[in-house]
Amino acid sequence: MKPVKLAIVGVGKIVYDQHVPAITHNPGYELVATASRNHSIPGVPSYASIDDMFAARPDIEAVSLCMPPQYRYKAAHAALSAGKHVFLEKPPGATLSEVESLKSLAASRGLTLFASWHSRHAPAVQTLKSHLAKDAPKEMTVIWKEDVRHWHPGQEWIWEAGGLGVFDPGINALSIVTEILPWDIFLRSATLEFPANRHSPIAANLHFENAAGIKVNAEFDWRQTGEQTWDILVKTGNSSVRLSKGGSTLQIDGAACALPEEGEYPSLYRHFRDLIAAGASDVDLSPLRHVADAFMLGKRLVTDPFIE
Repeated sequence: MKPVKLAIVGVGKIVYDQHVPAITHNPGYELVATASRNHSIPGVPSYASIDDMFAARPDIEAVSLCMPPQYRYKAAHAALSAGKHVFLEKPPGATLSEVESLKSLAASRGLTLFASWHSRHAPAVQTLKSHLAKDAPKEMTVIWKEDVRHWHPGQEWIWEAGGLGVFDPGINALSIVTEILPWDIFLRSATLEFPANRHSPIAANLHFENAAGIKVNAEFDWRQTGEQTWDILVKTGNSSVRLSKGGSTLQIDGAACALPEEGEYPSLYRHFRDLIAAGASDVDLSPLRHVADAFMLGKRLVTDPFIE
C-alpha cells in the first residue's frame, strides 16, 4: 500500500521527541503538514490552524492530534468530518462523553479512530500480560512518581481543569494495569491532593479491587526529585513480579526477562497503520474512566501551593 499522508496538529515537546522520529522511520507514512500556533517541523509545510491546513492540503488522509486534551475534541471532530483518520495522543479527550461522540462519528464515516495509550506499547507490557494470564495476580501495587518541573516545565494547561494534573502521567500506569489484568477492577476509595493555587491534583492515592476482592493500590506523585519511579509490583500465586521504568524492564522472581526492542511510539504508529488498512478503530476508555471515577469518589485535600 502507498504511504498514508499524515499531518500533525499541535506541535510540542512530545512531537519532537517521539512522534516525528517514529513517523519518519516508518515507510507506511508520509508526513505532509502540521498545524500549530507556535511551533513547526523543519521541512514540513506548517499552517496556523487545522482548517487552514485542510483547505491547503485536501490530500491529507490521517492526522495525529497532539494538543492538550481540553482542545482536542473540536480538532478531532473537524478531522473526522473532513474524512480523515485520527490518532489521539493520550489522554484521548477531556471527558468520556467527548470521546464516545468521536467514536460514534468515526464509525458512521467508516474511519479509523485510535486512542493511543503509549505505555501499553512499552516492551514489558505484553510479556507481563501473558505471564499474568497463566499465573493470576493476588495483589498489585503501582508506584508512579516523577518530577513535574522536569517533565512539564512552564506548562500551565496541565494545572487547569481538564488538564488532569498528576493523572497526566498516572493515566499511563492505569493504561498498563487495565491491559495486563485478566479481570476488571473498580475504584473503592481515593485521596487527591490539590495545591492551594491549582485546579488539578499533584498527588493521588487510589484503592481498587476486583469482584473477588483482590486489591490494586496506586500511588501517584508529581513531587519526586532525583530518580523517577514508574513501577508496578505484582504478587501472584507462584511468583513475584516487578515492571520498572514505565514498562521498559521486567523481573520475575528477581530474574530479568528478555523483551522486544521496538519502542512505544514506533509500535503505536505501526498499529495505527494496521488499523487504517483493516478499516478498524481502537478506542478503549478504561484508563480515562478510572481517572473520572477518582475525581468522582476521591476525597480532596489541599496542600502547599505549587511554585514553578
